[in-house]
Amino acid sequence: MVVKSEFEKLGLQPTAVELGEVELNEEISDQQKEVLLENLQALGFDLIDDKKTKTVERIKNLIVDLVHHKNNDLKINLSDYLAENLNQDYNSLSNLFSEIENTTIEKYFISQKIEKVKELLVYNELSLSEIADILNYSNVAHLSNQFKKITGFTPTSFKQSKDKMRIQIENI
Repeated sequence: MVVKSEFEKLGLQPTAVELGEVELNEEISDQQKEVLLENLQALGFDLIDDKKTKTVERIKNLIVDLVHHKNNDLKINLSDYLAENLNQDYNSLSNLFSEIENTTIEKYFISQKIEKVKELLVYNELSLSEIADILNYSNVAHLSNQFKKITGFTPTSFKQSKDKMRIQIENI
């Protein structure tokens, strides 16, 4: 809603506004783009205009959506999921992502999964075994080892800590 209102303030009528994407039926002038960029940055957003960066953002959005909103779909192969949704070869997507982000798609995916584990641990409604199952870990030991490798804490010690040290999704 915030992004949509910024476009509307400039007299632009987005036809669709989704996570990481705004669709317009009209061309945007350089002056409008400058003002929009300034306003969006003040709100913590950024304007992405080049094709490579757009593709990387789409990869990130698909991974975030997959991990945080589509638990049941985590059982599919990530490379197939991305290639199918972006209609591109996974190897080229992987190379592009690594070039732009200085990390691999797999590491980004794992980071997102660990943040989801943190979220579920904070809610304290599921056992570690249930969390491992939801996020498609082969077993609790695998989840625990990956969690400790990324955070430096075991899931149990994280759960017991008063400072939950969660990272905002856009900062991963």
